[in-house]
Amino acid sequence: MSHLQTQRSPSDRFELRFHSLHKPGRGYSFPCEAGGQVDMDALSDGERDRYLYARAIVGRELSLPAVQRCDR
Repeated sequence: MSHLQTQRSPSDRFELRFHSLHKPGRGYSFPCEAGGQVDMDALSDGERDRYLYARAIVGRELSLPAVQRCDR
């Protein structure tokens, strides 16, 4: 049995975005898969700290995160 391997195109990249509730245009974004899962092992220490911080302040400072296609 053979498995087809698919290559990801740039349009297959996604970000998990947390938008500021108080400062329009501000927030955090992190690379993720289509389902919103962030690979924490792939993040630098600083990025991991910011990701955990963003998750902790959802509802107080940031909106619930949304998955969006990465445009870059």
